[in-house]
Amino acid sequence: MNVRIAIAPEAAIEGVGRPTDVSVGPLRERVARAVEDGGGEVVPLEDADGLVWLLPGGPGPLMEALDAHPRLRWVQLPWAGVEHFTEAFSYPQAFTCAKGSYAKQVSEHALMLALACLRDLVRHARAPHWNPIDPRSLGGLNVTILGGGGIATELVRLLGPFGCRVRVLRRSTTPLEGADETLPISRLHDVLPTTDVLVVALALTPQTRHIVGAPEFALLPPGAVLVNVARGPHVDTEALLKALAAGQVTAAGLDVTDPEPLPAEHPLWSHDQVLITSHCADSSEYVATMLCERVTENVRLFAADRPLVGLVDPAAGY
Repeated sequence: MNVRIAIAPEAAIEGVGRPTDVSVGPLRERVARAVEDGGGEVVPLEDADGLVWLLPGGPGPLMEALDAHPRLRWVQLPWAGVEHFTEAFSYPQAFTCAKGSYAKQVSEHALMLALACLRDLVRHARAPHWNPIDPRSLGGLNVTILGGGGIATELVRLLGPFGCRVRVLRRSTTPLEGADETLPISRLHDVLPTTDVLVVALALTPQTRHIVGAPEFALLPPGAVLVNVARGPHVDTEALLKALAAGQVTAAGLDVTDPEPLPAEHPLWSHDQVLITSHCADSSEYVATMLCERVTENVRLFAADRPLVGLVDPAAGY
C-alpha cells in the first residue's frame, strides 16, 4: 500500500487559521524524510491519506483542515501532551501523539530534580558564603509516581539502583514492571502519608487538574519532596506556596508551572526551597529525533493497516 502523507505547514494550508510558523521549517524537512523512511510519500493535503501536524497553538487550524479534507484517515501530533487539542478528537480520524517518545530525557530530569531537592541544591547555590547543610539520600525512600506511561516506566528503571520503594498510580492497575505496587489513582490519599518523593508524570485532563492541592499536601509526611515534570496545572500553585511555608513540603522541583511561563515577579522564583527549570526536560534535537522515529514507525503501521503507536483515546483525552 502506497501511503500518502501531508505535512503541515505547507502552502495548501498557509491561509488556514494562522500563518505558517517558519520555525518548523527544518523540522518539516526531517519529518518528510521520516515519512519516506517509513515507505510513505509526501503529497499535498488534498491528496493525502494521513497528516503530520506541526503547527503550534490550538486545535482551530487543524479542525479547519479536517473539515476541508474529510478523506484524511489519520493525524499524527508532535506532542506527548495533547490537552489543547481535545476538541479535535471528536472528528472521526485516528489521532496519534508522541506519548512515550520523550520519556528517557524527561525521566532523567525528574530524577535530577528529586536529587537536587533532597540535597538542598537551591540553598547551596544561592548562599554567598560557606553553608553546610546535611543532605538527604534518595536511597531507600518511598517514591510515588502519578502516571504510568513512558516517563514512569523509565523513572522506575532509573530508581532501581537506589533501592527505593516505588508505587505507581495510574488509570490501569496492570502491574508496571519494576514498581513495588501499581495502584489506581483513587488510592492517592491512601499512599500520600508514606510518600517521601511525589513525582507528577501524568496526562493533563479535567480530572487531573489540581490533582495535587491543599488536601494532598496536608497528607504528606514532614520532609516530603514534590517533583512535577508533567503539566503545571496538575499542581495548585497557591496551595504549594502555603505547603512550603507551613513545612508540609520540604522542597519542590518544577519543570512546569502554573502559570507558564512563570512571571518574573512570582514568589516561586525566589523561594530557596524551589528549583525551577523552564519546561526544558527534553532537548529540541532529542524531540525532533524521537518524533521522526514515531512518524516512520506509524507510517509503516498505517500502510500495513496495523494498530498505530501513541493512539489517542478520545474519551480519556490523551
